[in-house]
Amino acid sequence: MGTGTPRNRASAPTFALTHFEHRREPVISRRRFLHRMVKAFALWFALTVIGLAIGIAGYAFFENMSFVDAYANAAMILSGMGPLSALNTTGGKVFAGSYAIFSGLVIVIATSFVLAPIFHRVLHRFHVEQGGQDD
Repeated sequence: MGTGTPRNRASAPTFALTHFEHRREPVISRRRFLHRMVKAFALWFALTVIGLAIGIAGYAFFENMSFVDAYANAAMILSGMGPLSALNTTGGKVFAGSYAIFSGLVIVIATSFVLAPIFHRVLHRFHVEQGGQDD
């Protein structure tokens, strides 16, 4: 940066979900936007599956639940509904509380990956329609 040469924005990684066009750049095409949204949904899905796997493993280990019961409890906590069955062990209760906090964070973070490109596109389009005026 200190060399006096402009930064080449084209060299940014192609999968970076936080790399949006600059306010002086035109709004990306619908095709590129849809591609960006597919990547965002893929990341959302991956985070959800990983979170669900952690919950299933925890309930199976700490509460000796079957796969189906562990899945149901993990899915209910991950969705914000709460556990289905009573917890019988201290380890299970500590895990459930920690998993509930973790799940809340996962949902917020995963949702932000999906909403950020939408908000950026709307705001970027509004800025372009305003003529790109600087304050």
